[in-house]
Amino acid sequence: MTSQQLPPRTPLGLVDEPEVVVRQAHLGVDAFVGAGLLTREEREHRLAEELAPGATLPRGAGERLRPEEPDPYRLCFERDLDRIKHSRPWRRLAGKCQVFIAPEDDHLRTRITHAVEVAQVAVGIARAANLCLPLTEAIALAHDCGHGPAGHASEDAFSPYLPHTGYDHAVYGADVTLAELNLCRETLDGVRNHSWRRPPPATPEGEVVAWADRIAYVCHDFEDAVRAGILVPDDLPESVRAVVGTRSSEQIGTFVLAVLEAIDRTGHVGMTEPAASALAEFRAFNFERIYLRPASRRQAEKAIRLLRGLVDHFADAPHRLPDAGKGAPVPEPGSDAAAAMAVQYVSGMTDRFALGLGVELLGWRPDDLPRGV
Repeated sequence: MTSQQLPPRTPLGLVDEPEVVVRQAHLGVDAFVGAGLLTREEREHRLAEELAPGATLPRGAGERLRPEEPDPYRLCFERDLDRIKHSRPWRRLAGKCQVFIAPEDDHLRTRITHAVEVAQVAVGIARAANLCLPLTEAIALAHDCGHGPAGHASEDAFSPYLPHTGYDHAVYGADVTLAELNLCRETLDGVRNHSWRRPPPATPEGEVVAWADRIAYVCHDFEDAVRAGILVPDDLPESVRAVVGTRSSEQIGTFVLAVLEAIDRTGHVGMTEPAASALAEFRAFNFERIYLRPASRRQAEKAIRLLRGLVDHFADAPHRLPDAGKGAPVPEPGSDAAAAMAVQYVSGMTDRFALGLGVELLGWRPDDLPRGV
């Protein structure tokens, strides 16, 4: 390049930046922000100074099974959050039941609305406690991605096919369902250990999600049961109503404030009394009157038979699985490997898809399929 071809220079001797052409969405808009962006490193530095002493700090690309380069602007946990929201396992939660299988009432919760409510509760707690918000939200939104169709009945249905590990939706979600997303270790740990029957999560954000999950499902499952005509508000024991009231918003608010009070007073995630005992009694009531009522047990038994029938069908004919032969040899029909592959496929199904295959592949009559309420 000759001197005549060089771009013009400023008085300081620096090459001028090329003109930037910007299009705007609205005619005449004046959406002024100001020059300069915060890089990921700058944001990490701010968070290290601002977050609570025990909060989880995002660093670089995060600790992942498969190393990656860091994003110039997004925190590592924000990348996790984006991947979860764009993933198929998370989107399929919209078609998986919370309590009632394939409900006809569109106002009854599904797994995706449950996950959103858990995230709302968890982020509200984490914000006041000055914890890492993107990590909290990522764990909350992804925590139930390992659930199969028909809710917890799927765990009973699939466990016999995985004799060494069994099927625990929390563990399966972290180790199998979400594996392709290559999420951070802390995010997967929170998903794997959100259930109270599991070891405690390694981060305070994960522990917040564990409480938020229980608060959300106890309150909204009761609300859905009332909407479905199974219960009336006054069925809730008086000892619980006296502490948390009868409206879902009042109940959630009481439980959240009790968690925040525990953090404020002790520095540790927990829940103060009498709310903690009211939550335990509320949950026990839901088990007796909603989850384990005779009609629910009958529907769960049907769901287990249906899901096992689908697993057997695909395990005996693994070449029919959508991913068969893609990157790995097709396993022998009836083998443990074929059963594991079949479980992975069936566990990802939505309720309605599984019900439809029950009719199409297994010959179930529509009237014999498990129903929502």
